[in-house]
Amino acid sequence: MLISEYLALRGQLGVTNITTGNVKSTVNIPPEENGSFAEALAERLNGKQGVEFSKHAMQRLSERSIDITEGDTLDRLNKGVEIAADKGSSETLVLVGQNAFVVSVKNNKVITTIPQEELKGNIFTNIDSTVIM
Repeated sequence: MLISEYLALRGQLGVTNITTGNVKSTVNIPPEENGSFAEALAERLNGKQGVEFSKHAMQRLSERSIDITEGDTLDRLNKGVEIAADKGSSETLVLVGQNAFVVSVKNNKVITTIPQEELKGNIFTNIDSTVIM
């Protein structure tokens, strides 16, 4: 699932067109929100595509009240995945702020998300790298 679809589900943006072939999205922003965060996010989404989120990851974002639109979380996550890809990683743990994201680098897809309060005592298996952003 693309982040634009996630935002549409949360009612933050109106998505008018999504194609999965080339992973391109067009985001429609209501006029009263021009100049807002939503417009800046829409420009970024239309300009470049970062990681996608699996259905499981989207459920975890919702269940755990993780807001990836807060600050520069999404940019840092994308940068962390780029770094892991440059090093040849295939499955990585990306730590961004107080959240952890398990990402399939080869598929450019977030598998799951974990907030800080659930990190203590967890063991992450089937990863070959960790990126701290």
